[in-house]
Amino acid sequence: MCGLLNINMAYVNGTLIASYFICKRELWFMAHELTPDQDNSFLELGRFIEEDYYKREEKGFIVGEMKIDIVKQGDENVIIGEIKKSSRSELTGIMQLSYYLMRLKEIGIIAKGEVLIPKERKKIPVELTKEIEEKLRKAIEEIQMIIMEPFPPKLEKIPYCTHCAYREFCWS
Repeated sequence: MCGLLNINMAYVNGTLIASYFICKRELWFMAHELTPDQDNSFLELGRFIEEDYYKREEKGFIVGEMKIDIVKQGDENVIIGEIKKSSRSELTGIMQLSYYLMRLKEIGIIAKGEVLIPKERKKIPVELTKEIEEKLRKAIEEIQMIIMEPFPPKLEKIPYCTHCAYREFCWS
């Protein structure tokens, strides 16, 4: 338990993994269920892209704590997809998708992944490697430590701040 908040130590999800690789302060806000600015135009654009593209695909699969954007059958394996707005989110998409692949592997499902950036017509294949798995396990440990802190990490101006839906929490 952290201060007045009841945070489950085991609870880490793909969104927190993605935030970890962007901004640890944003991660803390999300983990503590602070609602970002719902009128943020970049947040709305993300929702639009997720809803408007890949209409022929089935979307929004829930597996445990994971919400996977797209699941489809490949030639040999199941392929899961993570939709991102732009290449700017490429690393976070790869790590988020790798987290899903790792969790699926733990329950006996071997899958491959694709980060999908429809506005740029990009499809980035993702496979879970031992190196990425190790990086994720370290990230999960650090995420749990960040979540347990009573206050968010210190402010740090980064390029993502300009479009962040939590901007008001940091820079107003």
